[in-house]
Formats: sequence, structure tokens, C-alpha cells
Amino acid sequence: MSADTAAVTDTEDKKKNKEKVDWIAEIRGLALMLLAVFAFHSFVAKPFYIPSESMLPNMLVGDRLVVSKYPYGWNWSSISFHLAPRGDWRVFGDTPEYGDIVIPVHPERDEDYIKRVVALPGDRIAVTNGQIVLNGTPVTQEAEPPLDLPIDENSTCYGFLDPSFRTTGTNGEEVCRVPVYRETLPNGANYLIIDHVNQPLDNFDEMLVPDGHVFVMGDNRDHSADSRELNSSRGLLGPVPLENIGGRAEFITFSLDGTTTFNPVTWFTSLREGRAWTTLRPSKTGESAE
Repeated sequence: MSADTAAVTDTEDKKKNKEKVDWIAEIRGLALMLLAVFAFHSFVAKPFYIPSESMLPNMLVGDRLVVSKYPYGWNWSSISFHLAPRGDWRVFGDTPEYGDIVIPVHPERDEDYIKRVVALPGDRIAVTNGQIVLNGTPVTQEAEPPLDLPIDENSTCYGFLDPSFRTTGTNGEEVCRVPVYRETLPNGANYLIIDHVNQPLDNFDEMLVPDGHVFVMGDNRDHSADSRELNSSRGLLGPVPLENIGGRAEFITFSLDGTTTFNPVTWFTSLREGRAWTTLRPSKTGESAE
């Protein structure tokens, strides 16, 4: 073999070695990236989506939102996929405020709910004819003009079991017109709720919220499994321990109407207008209500 041939062969061998994939390094890099995403979702913020109508009219089925993990400190329920064992520990623990929308985990199952905090530790809470009575004082509920919600694949309006709710809106399109009230909690937090029929959870005997717990309810009061459900596995079985609160809902990133398919065109046509970047923090008395 000539010197020139040896040099060419050596160059080709070096080129082949460079072209070989270092799979260990690739896998390590992927693992580190996944670990970083997991840590971010567990300790900073995580995306969620809304699969039910329990928080109408403020949150629609198909809404995508961001939940921050740090406002109340960290606990087992903060960890993504609930990989940590349950316990009563909290790090830098804090208490939610009236009106906060939080992510409570079911006391017996690893299921995330989304509800609003309406009573804090040490409060006495009752519900009379659909109206919250907090520490002996009825919470203000003021009727507002009916609200038109969209009708689409994700929001059919049939969940209200009242065909009269489906009507024609001002733009000529079919809408779901719902009766709403503005509820105002002691700290001035106010938001819209729906309460349209008489049902068993409209009346709830007074109870004391234990220390380290909060009482939560859905804004769609007649169609929400929440702290009022004491004897049904579908509800939250009473006040929620603070260590079962996995975060606070902050804002909607985008919302889908249920027509999304594998066709990339539908990724855009299925977007609902006017939902992106909507805050999920309640208005306070003196601020403009939306």
C-alpha cells in the first residue's frame, strides 16, 4: 500500500468515526431535556385543558390554560403525573385567596379538578337556595343580563337540560343563552356564576372549614361536583386539604371548538376567537369586570 493510499484510507476512517452517532450522549441529552420539562411543569407552570362544563360561563370545554405551581408553595400534588406519594407536607406553603381558581386533586383518586375557592380555613360556610352564606352573612349575588355562550362541537348547550337555552344571538347565529349572577366574596373578588334550577346541592348545612383546608365550588353551580358533595365519589367529599391543591389557574392560552383534525388547516379554523390570553384571576371590587 502506497503512502498516498494509506493517507486516503486513514482520512476515510476518521470521517466514518465522526459520522457515527454517539447514542449514549443523545439519550443523555434527551433525558436531561425531559427532566427539565418535568421540573418546570412540577415547580413553575403547566398547561391544562378543560374537559367539562363545571366552570361555565368563565371556562369553556376546549379551553387551554396555564396553571402556576408556586403561589401556594409545593406539595405532592404539585408534582406532574402525581408521581410523589401522598402526604401532608408542604414547602413554603401559603393559603389561596377568596375567588382563586385552583387545581384540587380528588382525595381518593389521582384526578385533577378545577374549582373556585369560596371559603378559607376557619370559615363557616352554608348554602341556602343556591346562595353561599359565609360566617353567617349571605354572599352578594346580583343578577346580570343573560350571557350568550358559543354553540359548537365542544359546547352543545345540552348539558343544561333546557332546550330554551338554545336561541338565536344578535349576529343571527345559534347561541346558548344562560342566566348569570355576579357573586362577590368578602375580599371583593367577583365573577359570574350560573344557577338555573333547584337541585339538592343548592342547600348545604353549615359546616366549619378545618384548619389547612379550603372549600371549593364550580361556577356552573347546578352542574359541578365539588366540596358540596360529601357522600358521592364523583365530588370532592368536603373541604380540600391544602396539600391537595396543585396550583392556581392564571390565563387561557387558546381555545378549540372541537373541530380540530389531522388536517393542519383545522388547527387554525378550530380556534375560538377572543379566548386567548384571557385572565382567570377574579376581578376585585373597584376594578373593571369582564
